Amino acid sequence: MSVATRTQLFLFLISLSSRVVLSRYIIEDNEASEGLHSLLSLEQKRESEDFIFRRPLRCSDMLATEGHFTFVASRPQLACATFLIAGPSEVISLELSDVNIDCSAGDFIKLFDGWVLKGEKFPSSQDHPLPLHQRFTDYCSSAAPGGTSRSSQNVAMVFFRIHSPDSGFTLIVKKLHNPFPCNIMSQSPEGSFTMVMPHQRRNCSFSIIYPVEIQLTELSLGQANSNELSPQRQVWSGCAGSGDYVELLGGNGVDTSKMFPVADLCFSLSGLAQTKIGCDNSVVRLVSSGNYINRVSFQYRPLGRSELPKARENSLDDFCTVE
Repeated sequence: MSVATRTQLFLFLISLSSRVVLSRYIIEDNEASEGLHSLLSLEQKRESEDFIFRRPLRCSDMLATEGHFTFVASRPQLACATFLIAGPSEVISLELSDVNIDCSAGDFIKLFDGWVLKGEKFPSSQDHPLPLHQRFTDYCSSAAPGGTSRSSQNVAMVFFRIHSPDSGFTLIVKKLHNPFPCNIMSQSPEGSFTMVMPHQRRNCSFSIIYPVEIQLTELSLGQANSNELSPQRQVWSGCAGSGDYVELLGGNGVDTSKMFPVADLCFSLSGLAQTKIGCDNSVVRLVSSGNYINRVSFQYRPLGRSELPKARENSLDDFCTVE
């Protein structure tokens, strides 16, 4: 991932908190208000609950709010993409409405379950529950179920190509609660999270597009009984063979299968274990065999300027320095 691309995504992510408040209403906390004032407050609440956020959709866009987003081509647009992101414990519902495109002329709208950046996909094929071809919903394909899609994680994407002016569509975005979040793209370079995998054979990644320090605060892995965080080079074969473990990854892309293994942990702990990952993308990945209820809690913060690694050569190993 280039510095420019990472910077653009990071600036977008840190601005999300300011956008979320646009569609919220103010609750009056003066319980003594009566009469006309109370009726007006209730009416304002009803109006705000019925409010639908609307704005035009750009050819290259990023969305973090629910609403209706309409694209109308003013000229041929042959390579457009929209990135969508929700909260860590949410998935995204997408619906196409008022579609006016010519599929026979080469127009298309494709909904994707995940993100694609510079040819790399998040979640990776190893971590996503569906094969790659099932992650696409093609509006113009007769085999597709139609213009609706629901993501498996908190990110989704829309690709579209439109040749004729005045053609377009409306994208309806909704967020739904996810009781067991898996494969999360963080909205912030700082925070905390807990991933839980209840008796499912599945891999879950928490991705942070920034160099960070990660602290594991709690880890429960089935019948594990030790608490030592080991360097990847020393214990990789043992942890991979256990079937249930946590690994820390670093890299310059978003595909976890192509990232550099930093460290792994295949024993439960109740104390602190931490490491610094000086990469464009830092990942906590929980691998589960399905035999146990696995749980990992962690905190993360961005590395300061003095903590960032100094690359001696143009190589991933030099850039992704670990302390």
